Amino acid sequence: MADEVKNEVPAGNFIQDFITEDIAEGGAYEGKKVHTRFPPEPNGYLHIGHAKAICVDFGTAERFGGLCNLRMDDTNPTKEDVEYVDAIKEDIKWLGFDWDDRFFFASEYFEQMYEYAVELIKKGLAYVCELTPDEMRANRGDLSTPAKSPYRDRPVEESLDLFERMKNGEFEDGKMTLRAKIDLSSGNFNMRDPVIYRINHLAHHRTGTKWCIYPMYDFAHPIEDAIEGITHSLCTLEFEDHRPLYDWVIDNITAPCKPRQIEFARLGINNTVMSKRKLRQLVEDGYVAGWDDPRMPTLCGLRRRGYTPASIRNFCERIGVSKTNSVVEYSFLEHCLRDDLNENACRVMCVLDPVKLVITNYPEGKSETFEVENNPQKPEDGTRTITFSRECFIEADDFIEEKVKGYNRFYPGNEVRLKSAYIVKCTGCKKDENGKVIEVYAEYDPLTRGGDTPDGRKVRGTVHWVDAENYLEAEVRLYDNLFTDPEPDTGDKNFLDYINPDSLKIMTDCKIEKSVGEKDAPVYYQFMRLGYFCRDKESTPEKLIFNRSVSLKDGYKKK
Repeated sequence: MADEVKNEVPAGNFIQDFITEDIAEGGAYEGKKVHTRFPPEPNGYLHIGHAKAICVDFGTAERFGGLCNLRMDDTNPTKEDVEYVDAIKEDIKWLGFDWDDRFFFASEYFEQMYEYAVELIKKGLAYVCELTPDEMRANRGDLSTPAKSPYRDRPVEESLDLFERMKNGEFEDGKMTLRAKIDLSSGNFNMRDPVIYRINHLAHHRTGTKWCIYPMYDFAHPIEDAIEGITHSLCTLEFEDHRPLYDWVIDNITAPCKPRQIEFARLGINNTVMSKRKLRQLVEDGYVAGWDDPRMPTLCGLRRRGYTPASIRNFCERIGVSKTNSVVEYSFLEHCLRDDLNENACRVMCVLDPVKLVITNYPEGKSETFEVENNPQKPEDGTRTITFSRECFIEADDFIEEKVKGYNRFYPGNEVRLKSAYIVKCTGCKKDENGKVIEVYAEYDPLTRGGDTPDGRKVRGTVHWVDAENYLEAEVRLYDNLFTDPEPDTGDKNFLDYINPDSLKIMTDCKIEKSVGEKDAPVYYQFMRLGYFCRDKESTPEKLIFNRSVSLKDGYKKK
């Protein structure tokens, strides 16, 4: 693993305990490597919730020196696309996990799945049903009433003939289904003769029009696991009630092995939505600029915003693995990113809303340099050179005309430390005809080079600045939560009603140190006093663009 996980992680979890017990007991697992899989459906981009599943699936295999497959669950052709397949592979690689040559598609097993379905029919354990979806719902029964199907006792030969004709395309969509023959009175409704095949004449992104019947996930999933030799099938908690069906399928076909399904709680996180359908709606209706919009919870969106693989993996490790659903605060994800970037991001100075600072007693035409650390947390990252001259840029809100209690930056008569340079004393300002401050004036103390005070006097305020004779222009994009409600997706709420109109603010006249324009300059930065930022994928030497990844203020620690 390329990125180390921090110390604040649990030593193990209940999944690892189960697997340890299985290994100790031997039996079906005797002599086998632990073998897991990550089976995403290629109908959208992966999001932060999938990151937890990826870490559990791949991480568990790594923990036991085992293997983890990547398998595309492409049993439903409705929304699947090769674009999503490529994006999923890229995201998993970015997180630092690898499947080697174990990359599979569920569609590779369609022929075997069909044969297993035929096997069940021949054993009297499956039948062709002609109830419509509405009729099936009406005959589903309740806890005191069994379900009904007038086709349950259809002769085996008749079901075999109809199932083959379904495969050959003789019937329209919805005309027939193949149902497992289990228990119409089961208290687990997943076992009340569930549908295991349906007719769908849509072309598949890999098999084209070869198939017009497709297996349901609950039937396909255990078969895929068995064919691939999976020992432990790790699923999120909503599949717990489906486990009896998983085991029933394996027990009633000539499966090459018997995997064990173990469920864990999926990741819930506030201030966002994680339904693929709703994320697609945000994209297709233009609420965001694409799947990789930095406001999206998708892994490509988080990557573009400036999240690192280490920060996301640490987040997933530190929230742990449990059997109880819960919601994690988004601020904890931000906390994990700050932890990583505080140690690894290069420091530079950038002024987002610039106003000119003129140091009136500094010699005109003079310029000097300062060597400053790239990262105080990592001295081995070396230093960079910044220049200083008579005119600089400071933030407009670092100056006020009249003193306010608690304000320690520029106002007439106050001394301020220019970060790493000199202590200066504000003497006034200049305004335009509309009363807007366009220049701030100050005098510097030449004995305070580097920001030191040899006489020991206290200077409370420190501000960042950029040399007005040596800078680059940049566009900076400030991101906030996409939703104004921390739970936009609960109850009867329409999540679109809570779109935050201020989730993106673009600053176009920013001044930044020239070092960011150098060849092989870093991607991740701390803009001093402003937050952590990363270079956007659209950034060029001619037009620098940076995204704010996270502010300096840690809301999680405060809580």
